[in-house]
Amino acid sequence: MGTVRILRVYDDGAPGELRVLVDRLWPRGVKKERVDLWLKDAAPSPELRIFFDHRAERFAEFAAAYRAELADNPAVDQIRELARDQDVALVYGARDPAINHAVVLLAAVEDAAQQG
Repeated sequence: MGTVRILRVYDDGAPGELRVLVDRLWPRGVKKERVDLWLKDAAPSPELRIFFDHRAERFAEFAAAYRAELADNPAVDQIRELARDQDVALVYGARDPAINHAVVLLAAVEDAAQQG
């Protein structure tokens, strides 16, 4: 079983690591070669993304709503499946490494792995 972690799309990953973009919009200035797979559907809905607007005071409410969206999202299982045979970096374009949707997505993937 490989590992799953989050990483800014602008940062270099580990050799052999699968880089999976989990943003709905393509990050500015990023060449397609920096991403191995683009899972747009793993990102929050456009309405939720607009509500959140990367504001720290909205993060808790955003995270709860996004977790609800992820409950029925097959992307969580797809990420788990990818990580069976390799290390996976969930890459995102946000500036803040602690307050972004990838943090919530990673927690959902880890929770799903623990549940079976």
